[in-house]
Amino acid sequence: MSNKQVVLAFSGGLDTSFCVPWLTEQGYRVTTLFVDTGGVTAKERAYIAARANELGAFRHEVADAGAEVWDEVVLPMLWGGCFYQHQYPLLCSDRYVIVKKALQLCDQLGTRNFAHGCTGMGNDQVRFDLTVRGLGDYNIIAPIREIQQLESNVRDYEQSYLEKNGYSVRAKTSTYTMNENLLGVTISGSEVDRWETPGPATWQLTSPAAQWPDEPLQVRIGFKQGVPVSVDGETLGGPQILAVLNKRFGAYGVGRGMYTGDTVIGLKGRIVFEAPALTALHVAHRALEEAVSTRHQNGFKPIAAMKWVELLYQGFFYEPLKTDLEAYLSSSQRVVNGEVTLQSTGGSVDAVAIDSPHILRSAGATYAQSADWSVTEAEGFIKLFGQSSSLWTAVNPQPGDNPNR
Repeated sequence: MSNKQVVLAFSGGLDTSFCVPWLTEQGYRVTTLFVDTGGVTAKERAYIAARANELGAFRHEVADAGAEVWDEVVLPMLWGGCFYQHQYPLLCSDRYVIVKKALQLCDQLGTRNFAHGCTGMGNDQVRFDLTVRGLGDYNIIAPIREIQQLESNVRDYEQSYLEKNGYSVRAKTSTYTMNENLLGVTISGSEVDRWETPGPATWQLTSPAAQWPDEPLQVRIGFKQGVPVSVDGETLGGPQILAVLNKRFGAYGVGRGMYTGDTVIGLKGRIVFEAPALTALHVAHRALEEAVSTRHQNGFKPIAAMKWVELLYQGFFYEPLKTDLEAYLSSSQRVVNGEVTLQSTGGSVDAVAIDSPHILRSAGATYAQSADWSVTEAEGFIKLFGQSSSLWTAVNPQPGDNPNR
């Protein structure tokens, strides 16, 4: 095994662009790996490959991982029906698949050296490092964390370093940190980090209100055991469904958000994100699942789902509890079959119709309209249902209560 060969998870952005010549200066032979987790055009893939070669990479590899992101991230998140702190749809979750693919390439090349472009200031370093340690014995090299020990303004240093070495810096990467994948887009930096109003350039997938179409959008989503399988009757694979829904609902401004919650490292974080497809699927799946599941199932599942989301967000992708929770979430989808019609007039999306053979409805009763039980039965149920609270009040009169009541 070569101890000077390294696989770098490469995106072509400012941080990973810096890493290539920096690692080369340290004597490493750099193999860049772009793991395509969706959301990237052929033109962008070509740019990333050209960028790696321009920066002096010894070789450049590409791995497609959209299917893995769908299976390992999207489905259990959809089944759980929860976002991190009820806001953020875990668009960062492709990091775990990226690491897995990179370590597989390390094994093929016979090296234990893996490098990433994460800073020492954010969550991704936790996700990358914990995943590496969960998959085996590898050396983690993090150039950005190295230079942080010497430089206070890391992004300015990286940009200056690249320019001094004759490499251009993309305008958008010098202003914002953008991450795009199958799930959507996240953007930070500049006014977003300053807690100011995000400018128009921060939005990539969703149209502003002035550009929303006049006609309402209706889309039918088909599910089989909780898995989205069709759009408007056409059978599609998971990554295709996300691509179609991102485009269609993005045109109506669906899925915009700003996450301002708690990060793994204890700081308050703020990012702009766009997830039109995930937002639409979440609404459709929840409407169908709540119609076919019992009250107890619907009441308990969010407890397990929030723990799964927490583990995923914090970097514990290979924690055994996460696997245990996924077994439960998968089991909960046994009869989540049917079609949901979604509608949007812009900015939000609603489930307006549900068609499933498993809806829990009674042939003789409709809520607030008709019943197949008697008034006497209803009154008896209410008495017994509230009896514990009524007894407490009777046994423990409160100060000021009328003793004769």
